[in-house]
Amino acid sequence: MKDHATDWLLFPENISPRLCIDETSMTNGDLYTILSNPTNKGKQDTIVAIIAGVQSDKIIQVLMKMPESLRWQVKEITLDMANSMNKIARVCFPKACRVIDRFHLQKLANEAVQEVRVKHRWEAIEEENEAIKQAKWAGKTYKPLLFSNGDTKKQLLARGRYLLFKSPDKWSDKQKERANILFAQYPNLKEAYSLSQGLRSIFNRKTIKDAARLSFAKWYNKAEKAAFHSFKSIAGTIYSHYDELLNFFKNRSTNAFAESFNAKLKAFRTQLRGVTDISFFLFRVTKLFA
Repeated sequence: MKDHATDWLLFPENISPRLCIDETSMTNGDLYTILSNPTNKGKQDTIVAIIAGVQSDKIIQVLMKMPESLRWQVKEITLDMANSMNKIARVCFPKACRVIDRFHLQKLANEAVQEVRVKHRWEAIEEENEAIKQAKWAGKTYKPLLFSNGDTKKQLLARGRYLLFKSPDKWSDKQKERANILFAQYPNLKEAYSLSQGLRSIFNRKTIKDAARLSFAKWYNKAEKAAFHSFKSIAGTIYSHYDELLNFFKNRSTNAFAESFNAKLKAFRTQLRGVTDISFFLFRVTKLFA
């Protein structure tokens, strides 16, 4: 392999009108930036570039080694919300439409909902501990309150975790019952869940970019009025990446391929567990995917 192989490898002949860019940990926690061609579906000719690190200036310097005529052929590039990735895509592929992966935004919304649930769960744990202590002092046996589905308050909040990741139409009958109890007990959790699902529905709707812009504006106003710091932060994220998020509605492209391909590389790395030489690993990767 070439002397610079452990720092960067380029395969400009694999460029296509659509690319994905993402970072991944190859070995020992060291991060690499991977530029891939999703049209080849993770087979031969998929890798366009592997570059050690995630620093935008370094990545740009390497990618600019590829001919301008090829870089200008790229019409769309999917990426996450990192400013460094946005800068790389903007500078190196100026003709490409930049599309931020919708699932990164939805993940933030899911985490914001879980944050509300976890806060209530800690309160329920403290409440139960105090009730147990009071019962002992009174020489009594503590008996927790049971809801109609048999859950205690603590169990309700623990078991409600999974249904909050799903849309209501995917709930089982038991989850529907639990959700009704959960939201009756914690109206603010219902509000947070509604905001998360509202965001999901914008992306799931078969709509045009201008209609999505209006939907985002309405959701943004709701998030700003709600008493959740996390959702206000998500609203700020939408504002900061407005155009790139709206570009999803052109072709409904995501960065799912990049994340799937990176997982494939990690699995391959696991197969070579006894091999510590990164240059050998990269050599094998490029033989398979470049």
